[in-house]
Amino acid sequence: MYKGPFEVAIEQVEDPRIQHPNDVIVRVTSTAICGSDLHMYEGRTAAEPGIVFGHENLGVVEETGEGVTSLSRGDRVVMPFNVACGFCKNCTAGFTGFCLTVNPGFAGGAYGYVAMGPYVGGQAEYVRVPYADFNCLKLPEGTAKETDFVLLADIFPTGYHGNELADVRPGDSVAVYGGGPVGLMAAYSAMLRGASKVFVVDRVAERLQKAREIGAVPVDFTQGSPAEQIKEQTDGQGTDKGIDAVGYQAQAQGEDREEPATVLNSLVETVRPTGALGVPGLYVPRDPGGPDEQAKQGMLMVSIGRLFEKGLRVGTGQCNVKRYNRQLRDMIIEDRAQPSFVVSHELPLDQAPTAYEKFDKRVEGYTKVVLHPHA
Repeated sequence: MYKGPFEVAIEQVEDPRIQHPNDVIVRVTSTAICGSDLHMYEGRTAAEPGIVFGHENLGVVEETGEGVTSLSRGDRVVMPFNVACGFCKNCTAGFTGFCLTVNPGFAGGAYGYVAMGPYVGGQAEYVRVPYADFNCLKLPEGTAKETDFVLLADIFPTGYHGNELADVRPGDSVAVYGGGPVGLMAAYSAMLRGASKVFVVDRVAERLQKAREIGAVPVDFTQGSPAEQIKEQTDGQGTDKGIDAVGYQAQAQGEDREEPATVLNSLVETVRPTGALGVPGLYVPRDPGGPDEQAKQGMLMVSIGRLFEKGLRVGTGQCNVKRYNRQLRDMIIEDRAQPSFVVSHELPLDQAPTAYEKFDKRVEGYTKVVLHPHA
């Protein structure tokens, strides 16, 4: 439970219950801490104390509403972080991240996240899943590949979504800015899609080493302009496509301060004319901790002139997990994908406060944490 900036606590809360015939209750066996949770943890959103975090959830169905038809008690399931109805205009078009039903007045809902509806998060022993026939993805029985499958809730599809937004095709060269879990998933997904060369830009040694291990080219932005470093390795042309997996808390090059638009502007310089940018990295309409008044209002100084001059296309927005999770699940089952290489720690739920602190500070190799409530 979120208590305030830089403080979470383990507290006893009311057990979830069936509220609608289409609900199920899931006993959570794995739930991951996301970089998006850190935005709330740091007080960089409008989140109020009392939110139960957790939008990356996997578990076993404990109870089903009388209207549920495709799920039974004992089914192992993973849920997209998007809560979606399955029948509104956006859901039927495949934009489940922008459901018009589940969060009236706002396009999109999620578990345990500020402004994303009344859905309690899954960093808990149990979670209620609404519209369960639509929102639950069945998994093979047992516990095999647990840390692979839990990543289907968010970061694996989100990394893949970055490639979809950038229209990454076989043979493309791709620059991924950000070597955190989503950035590594974006780089990994680019290679699954047949990219010829993938660069990963970051400054954290463990992240750059992970990028190297999966076959990407690490680029340390503390060693000089990342755009120039990448151009030197692409015959001066830049890459075909670029992905922003950082978002609004980007760090200024060579300085210990935030510069929210720096990744977007670097990508404009990195990607060749007529290329495309995918932006799954989070940007918010209000940032209480923004470095200036414009940033506090979600207004950034983006090089729109260069963007236009180069004829670049841009795709943005959170991932529509349902569009990808079934196919990615099947790749995991057939050993064509093993996204769990990003998981650095598996811990019992009661160690969440320490895990949040260490993950936020990027210490002791904390890159991706999976919590096990029933460990």
